[in-house]
Amino acid sequence: MRSELPQVRIFDVPFCKWGMEQTVAYLTEAVQKRDPHQIITANPIMIMEAVEKPAFLRIMQQADLVVPDGAGAVWASQKIGQPVAERVAGFDLLHELMQVGNDKGWSVFLLGAAPEIVMETERKLKEKYPNVRFAGVRDGYFKDEQDEAVIEQIQSAKPDLLFVARAAANQEPWIAKYKSRLAVPVMMGVGGSFDVIAGKLKRAPKPFQRLRLEWLYRLLQEPKRYKRMLVLPKFAVKVIREKENMKKQ
Repeated sequence: MRSELPQVRIFDVPFCKWGMEQTVAYLTEAVQKRDPHQIITANPIMIMEAVEKPAFLRIMQQADLVVPDGAGAVWASQKIGQPVAERVAGFDLLHELMQVGNDKGWSVFLLGAAPEIVMETERKLKEKYPNVRFAGVRDGYFKDEQDEAVIEQIQSAKPDLLFVARAAANQEPWIAKYKSRLAVPVMMGVGGSFDVIAGKLKRAPKPFQRLRLEWLYRLLQEPKRYKRMLVLPKFAVKVIREKENMKKQ
């Protein structure tokens, strides 16, 4: 993370304290300057992954911007007395950036998800943001030995925005590994956002969002995720136990 940004550390993961408006303004400037940025939209599951895996923590710490995607990250910042302005959900940030891109004629590259999902995502986004140029689309089902071909495709496209929809354990390390070569102003992992945009999954209704229960709505749609969700109470207990130490960071 850029050192000049206001931040709070949650188990050594540096979260930017800005709200959506400031975040979008900052990234708009990054696009205008062609200044490459890796943005990580982090939630408690990713934080706990970083706690357990030093390599993943380093990726989080070396990212140019980490925003609080999950309500749990917002809650933790409040518990340690250094509250972030608000939740900056990756799904919303994607759309905010697309809207700015629509106004300014930016280009975007969509990478990830199944072939039919990423193609439907492109179609839906084209309808909503007709002035954005779609520089490239590629599904996320490629092997390590195909990385070079994917990198070359993105380099040739020269997009302003690169959205990567793969599993968190894969997308953040992949962007971090190649970000200097990709050199895209905004490179952001967006997880399951393509599934929602394409209509495969539904986003939690506003009442669930207000009650910070989006995780429950997602679990109801995808029961197989229950093992991942078991991390959430562990995260809450860890925050409560260690909040005094985090206040000193």
